[in-house]
Amino acid sequence: MSSSIETPAHDDVADADRDKYTKLLARLSGLSVTHHFDAYGDIDWDAADFAIDRADPRWELPAYNPITETDWYRALPARTKASFGLDSIASAMKLGLEFERVLKQGLLEFAGALPNGAPEFRYAYHEVIEEAQHSLMFQEFVNRSGFDAAGLTPSDRFGARFIKELGRVFPPMLFIFVLGGEEPVDYLQRKVLRSGRELHPLFERVMRIHVTEEARHVSFANSYLRTSVANLSWFGRLPLAVGAPIILAVMAQKMMKPSPQLIKNYDIPRSVILEAYDKNPTHRAETIASIRRVRRLCDDMGLVTPRYRWLWRRVGLDS
Repeated sequence: MSSSIETPAHDDVADADRDKYTKLLARLSGLSVTHHFDAYGDIDWDAADFAIDRADPRWELPAYNPITETDWYRALPARTKASFGLDSIASAMKLGLEFERVLKQGLLEFAGALPNGAPEFRYAYHEVIEEAQHSLMFQEFVNRSGFDAAGLTPSDRFGARFIKELGRVFPPMLFIFVLGGEEPVDYLQRKVLRSGRELHPLFERVMRIHVTEEARHVSFANSYLRTSVANLSWFGRLPLAVGAPIILAVMAQKMMKPSPQLIKNYDIPRSVILEAYDKNPTHRAETIASIRRVRRLCDDMGLVTPRYRWLWRRVGLDS
């Protein structure tokens, strides 16, 4: 594959037209054949400029990360700032790897319940293959970072066991989980790539590959929800109306805040987390922006009714 990767836009079927939806799936499947990546074939991990130096200032967090505005962060030595930034990236990749493991399991359950001839089957398997390559890519980065990233907490691992079953028993909820994990990461990665700051070339390469293929995955999830939820009764939409804001709020914070492991390893005071994230209106605005497309999708699907709008406000996702 070419070393130059353009950041793609997201495609979506804006209505519930089944013919448009089927054509979109065929196009996405075709792109998975012609524009796919291999974690080892398309990244020269041993290239000299891809080597990881934990003191490299390019690992430092970008200025728009709210923790960089705290006195605690400003007081860190330059080497510690670089190390903290690298460990934050490795931690996010390990969390992404864990999320994609659950997603792959859910997609396999989803595909296994489809009838012969269903257009979703082929693309679901294309996505599983691509997510497996992402997991290999993320784990290789973590291994080379020098940080023993923990990933999900034990309680999260326990809860994840039940998410995969949604692929078989209630796919729309599974795809809400999918967007809850993919949209905040896509938002953050695109922001980094657009920032104009100098990035470590290995980090940039991994991000561009991920963003390219995740654009197709997000398009599939969006379009599947539009076509499937349109056919649900009000009772069938009820768990989505209640579950969507809670899922999106939890997933977004996991993707946008330091992990418990990072907080412990760097001895970040609770007051700093409150200042930078929990009580920071700028961080709240960024969280809302990171799931804006999903929120708009939920609006379009009739899930954000006056009866449930209070719940979006309660979890901090109503602008």
